[in-house]
Amino acid sequence: MKHFIAGLVLFALPLSAQVADQATPPAPAAPRQPHIPSAVEKTLANGLRVIVVEKKNVPLVSARLMIGTGAAADAAGHAGLADMTASLLTKGTTTKSAEEIARGVEALGASLDSSASFDSSNVDLNVMSPRLAEAMAFLADVVRHPTFRKDEIDRYRAETLDALEVELHEPRELSGFVLSRVVFGETPYGHNLSGTPQSIRKITREDVVKFHRRYYRPDNAVLVMAGEIKSADAFALAQKLLGGWKGAGPKPAAPKPAALPLKPRVVVIDMPEAGQAAVSVARVGLRRADPAYFAAQVANAVLGGGYSSRLNEEVRIKRGLSYGAGSGFDFRRDAGPFSAGAQTKNESAAEVAGLIADEMNRMAAEPVSDAELTPRKATLIGDYARSIETSQGLVRRLSSLALYGLPLSDVSSYITAVQAIDAAQVQAVAKSHLAGAADVIIVGDAKKFLEPLKARFKDVEVIPYAELDLNTASLKKK
Repeated sequence: MKHFIAGLVLFALPLSAQVADQATPPAPAAPRQPHIPSAVEKTLANGLRVIVVEKKNVPLVSARLMIGTGAAADAAGHAGLADMTASLLTKGTTTKSAEEIARGVEALGASLDSSASFDSSNVDLNVMSPRLAEAMAFLADVVRHPTFRKDEIDRYRAETLDALEVELHEPRELSGFVLSRVVFGETPYGHNLSGTPQSIRKITREDVVKFHRRYYRPDNAVLVMAGEIKSADAFALAQKLLGGWKGAGPKPAAPKPAALPLKPRVVVIDMPEAGQAAVSVARVGLRRADPAYFAAQVANAVLGGGYSSRLNEEVRIKRGLSYGAGSGFDFRRDAGPFSAGAQTKNESAAEVAGLIADEMNRMAAEPVSDAELTPRKATLIGDYARSIETSQGLVRRLSSLALYGLPLSDVSSYITAVQAIDAAQVQAVAKSHLAGAADVIIVGDAKKFLEPLKARFKDVEVIPYAELDLNTASLKKK
């Protein structure tokens, strides 16, 4: 036993020296530029834009048919209409029931999903390349010939209402709903993507049919395909299945930007039964096409884009006030939201809100050092490289570029653009889009944090949960 212990000690000595040497992680290596095949495109006679990337050696194909309209076009009082329309596409067509669609897609070993965002509505397909033509027939059918049966609408409505009932009693989820209203008011981005209980009950089958007829049209759509398929074959398949697709009437214009609320708000939703408080600090962010997009990405990576970010360091690591704090820009056709937040115990909600605001302001007051900037850029670059490794990830990136009118070649220049961002650019975007007055939203037990919150922030609005109305910018029931 003595000899055994002595051996362990001798083994531990070099190991402890090695650990000491690794106390400071090595600097990131120079980024590698991934090889991305060039996209080729063609616009069909009906206005459908088709984009194809040929990727060899993996017999898979991913496709997305993207409609250039989403929840920003929801009619007043009908929040959730775009999301409902997209979700119902796969629930029956003029030739197939929802069950027949599901079984047919499954028999091909494929997946077919539909959803909406604020700026687009999407149908996504993944399938082995030998079965692509059969699978694409399902995609074309659900986009062109949905029936929107009443029983499927009723089922969707019931499921959505159940989900909303749960989400509206979760501080973190409710905070996101309130944030949209506080930041964007009554403008197109001011409502919840999936709606509210009141708006979901109000949407009729006629509303869904009208939304589909108006916006689901080839001259408002882009088909992106990537995988083991030749571009000529992809264009021929698109022509066969979607070339006869027609739109009714003139192409609808994109929603015009509306005037945003001018005065920042500090809003507390008083939920006495909440075990924790959800804290958010938010501002209007940037458009996806903004020239400062890459600088904003890097700035957010430093502030709250990962475990080693400043927010997580201050809120979690130093003070133990949350399991995690973070931030992010949601880049859209018009300026989307920027938000930073954390979930914490009610008693520390005001402290966390102050810490987040302070860190946002510090980004503008002090230049970021190279020692901090270099690894955060490396993280962004690594995440991006992983996101385009699959055909599905590449399709989503190209779809976003097409949606926002950006060159498709940008998919290959992301790494170079991020690497070129310096401390001065980060500080500049922080001054314009992070620092200064911001909206503060806290959902929790107000009596446990209200006084310190009022000591830090002015004009605090307290709205009892029972009086909350997400259907209006005031957030208060009349």
